[in-house]
Amino acid sequence: MPLEPLRFAVLGAVRVFRGDAELELGGPQERAFLALLLVGAGRPVAVSEIVDVLWGAAPPRSAVNVVRRHVGSLRRLLEPGLAARAEGRWLVREAGGYRLVTDGDSSDLLRFRALREEGRRIADRSPAQALELLTEALSLWRGPLAVGIPAQARAHPAFDAVDRELPAAVRQAADAALRAGRPDVVLADLRQAAARHPLDEPLQAGLLLALAAAGHRSEALAAYEAVRARLAEELGIDPGAVLRDARDTVLHAVRETVLHGVPETAVGPSSGESSGEVTEGAGADGSLADPARAPAPGPPSPSALPPPAQLPHGIEVFTGRDVELDEAFALSGVDGAGPGTVVISAIGGMAGVGKTTLAVHWAHRVADRFPDGQLYVNLRGFDPSGAVLDPGEAVRGFLGALGVPPERVPHGVDAQAALYRSVLAGRRVLVVLDNARDTEQVRPLLPGSPGCLTIVTSRDELAGLVAAHGAHSLVLRPFDAVQARAFLVRRLGAERVAAEPRAADEISELCAGLPLALACVAARAAGHPHFPLAAVAAELREAHGSLDAFVRSDASVDVGTVFSWSSRAVSAAAARLFRLLALHPGPDLSLPAAAALAGLPARRARPLMAELTGLHLVTEHGPGRYAFHDLLRAHAGELVHERHTEADRAAALNRLHHHYLHTVHAADRLLAPNADPLPPPPAPEGVDPEPLADDDRALAWLTAEHAVLLAVVETAAASGQPVQERLACQLAWSLEPFFDRRGHWHDGLAVQRTALDAARRLADPALEARGLRGLARVEGRLGLHSRSVPRLERALELFTELGDDTGRAHTHRSLGWECDQRGDLPGALRHNRFALGLFRTLGDRAAQASVLNSVGWYHAQLGEYRRALTHCFEALTMLQELGDRYGQAATWDSIAYAHHHLGRHPHALLGYRNALALLRDQGVPYVEADILVRVGETHLATGDHDGARTAWQQALVLLRGLNHPDAERVEALLDARDGHAGAV
Repeated sequence: MPLEPLRFAVLGAVRVFRGDAELELGGPQERAFLALLLVGAGRPVAVSEIVDVLWGAAPPRSAVNVVRRHVGSLRRLLEPGLAARAEGRWLVREAGGYRLVTDGDSSDLLRFRALREEGRRIADRSPAQALELLTEALSLWRGPLAVGIPAQARAHPAFDAVDRELPAAVRQAADAALRAGRPDVVLADLRQAAARHPLDEPLQAGLLLALAAAGHRSEALAAYEAVRARLAEELGIDPGAVLRDARDTVLHAVRETVLHGVPETAVGPSSGESSGEVTEGAGADGSLADPARAPAPGPPSPSALPPPAQLPHGIEVFTGRDVELDEAFALSGVDGAGPGTVVISAIGGMAGVGKTTLAVHWAHRVADRFPDGQLYVNLRGFDPSGAVLDPGEAVRGFLGALGVPPERVPHGVDAQAALYRSVLAGRRVLVVLDNARDTEQVRPLLPGSPGCLTIVTSRDELAGLVAAHGAHSLVLRPFDAVQARAFLVRRLGAERVAAEPRAADEISELCAGLPLALACVAARAAGHPHFPLAAVAAELREAHGSLDAFVRSDASVDVGTVFSWSSRAVSAAAARLFRLLALHPGPDLSLPAAAALAGLPARRARPLMAELTGLHLVTEHGPGRYAFHDLLRAHAGELVHERHTEADRAAALNRLHHHYLHTVHAADRLLAPNADPLPPPPAPEGVDPEPLADDDRALAWLTAEHAVLLAVVETAAASGQPVQERLACQLAWSLEPFFDRRGHWHDGLAVQRTALDAARRLADPALEARGLRGLARVEGRLGLHSRSVPRLERALELFTELGDDTGRAHTHRSLGWECDQRGDLPGALRHNRFALGLFRTLGDRAAQASVLNSVGWYHAQLGEYRRALTHCFEALTMLQELGDRYGQAATWDSIAYAHHHLGRHPHALLGYRNALALLRDQGVPYVEADILVRVGETHLATGDHDGARTAWQQALVLLRGLNHPDAERVEALLDARDGHAGAV
């Protein structure tokens, strides 16, 4: 019975099928041999070329004999029953090498090329038919070329040549799609190819034109700016003519839209299209040898996380807005209209009128119509502290909630906003943008596609949002007498209000119809149920407060009177704390931070905060987290300036800044014991840093205080006081390990720029050197190497001039990482060895241990595995003595890697198990997944296919949870082993 025909695949995993059954190809070397024959595409492959692919520059003496064994094994696999030494029909000896006999029916690569050629031939006369052929050709690529073969083999020029055919085919398909008027067909392939080839100008031009033709013009312009910046930073050149022409075409389309009123299609992928986006980031070698080695950013995959549910708690006693709610439901599409953007605006800049309460209540009522989640952010547009939330920070927060890891977020607000719109495309998400300052703050946060509802609250009318984005305005006025009476009934009970109707009406009038003021008074009255309402009204009438910025223009009543009266109802100590809380620059604060402001122990501050929350002067929005309404913050701010001297206020802020600095410094020592932070000055009296027992507690605290710490750095740096500016620098540098481990590089970039500017204002070369190094490190993580390397070189000069050997050593380590990123492994080893010598002279054991592991890793990368083990075992002993769990995990990974390449697979598996055991309680899932991939490779090398599959499946679960593009690589490894009994 004749055998069924064979089919060969190399555009993705290397696979062979006989009919519907996949053949078992053996180990990585056998796969590499077959892959080389397949990319040869019918040409003879010389034996010397095969040897070069399989062993590189150091082949064994038996290499040619091993090749012959591979030839025999492959022939018998393809033709079972073939006689020994028989040539057969598939793999023939020819021209001093071997040729695999394939054609367009049996080889996916040859089929791909045939489809491309036919598409090229008919493109001019039938672009639609050409597009069909080319999309079929692109569909043959099921992943990166030749997945599953060793990296050394994959680096051979034969594979690179085939790799270049894919972006060329994508450009060809894009051209056909534009001619056929169907640009959406190729957008997914274009985005993916553009992400992999960010400096390919013709490819990027094709993406711009396709985006514009599909109506995504804003995204096209953002993509052009991203490419332009990258060309300048990495190559020092401006875009060429092809890319500039594409940009001009997009601009012309935009001008036509403006002149003729043609609406622009929503930015982002259409339904069913990939939501990938071009991102920038640092490269990686995948090692855990240095925590700074992070994965290179790529396009985020669809979210595997639960849908975000960020809405604040709604209040159970919501009342008085029936008419406005009916209007809101109509605007949000209940009556058949599609969801869009709604602006809740107050007249005359009125604060405290209940915009947020209405928005949150409304959002909860319609949340079930948005199954893909709810996003919420307080933009702090009118925060009395002036700490308006930057739109980029808000966008990055939303991207994180939608499952995009921070290291995958591109640089620049325009690119971030484009990615945000792309991720939302095709989803139904409710977005609440609370307390917006103006249209420009809101614009980057607007979804670009139908199906999402955006609710914006602001004291401003946001006319620009209404005019440019078709938003619907909903004006919210203060309560009238009936609504205010209903409000008090819900809070105090109908019987009590009915017993004293005139007093209730007087309270409503004195509160000027503002729900916030009514809530404060109702809380006071509810806390004293035996007080007559007339007595409450009399107290309120006699009180005198000031809140000039929020006085109603149409009323004689100063609303600040209500808050002044409320604050008088608490103890003197609580009233003092209330005033001092206004000095805090962040969006919220913890109990220990409040205690530091007041100079009190936390146990004494706790009952004072309870007094304030009881009267609604402060809100406990989460366990131990407190926030002001900005109207109350403004009132407290007026009081703190009236009743406290400048020296008192400065002392309170100094205590607060020291509280954060000392706690962050302690966290830094736990996360990076080998770093060299400046020790903080002694804490002033009344400051108790938060206790951090271990690195897990440190990470949890830093995560909770993330937004606060950004604000504190900015406030201290902008104080104009040298002592506070120096403190801002120290705080920024102590935050490095947190930002680096969690991938918050965009926030790190802003903080390090602030620190460097402050250091230069202080004219202190030692601080400037640290500032240069800190900024360079985060620029390197973001792929801005043309900036980072010169800064590091200048920092090294300054440290050398200062005689600071510790600074020199750490800067050499950073320069070594930069060498690693550009593939200069000898240079990376040289810098790390220089750092090691300095650390040994200094006697810094923690730093010695860390850099010993790095030196060992680079020896392993250079194939010097025994030397690698010598350094790594020395590092491991020191790290165990120091109790550095993360460093130990990194070193076990390096040791296992070296053992694997020495063929000591049981030793390698033991090393990897040790690394994983140390990592699994430290919250670093990407690194854990990376090691699991290597565990699978080691199992495969021993023939344990089940063990390999288990390790790769565990890695895949972790990577999918992170939405990391490396998940595709692991899926390909698993796919390559599917379909065989007993195989991986």
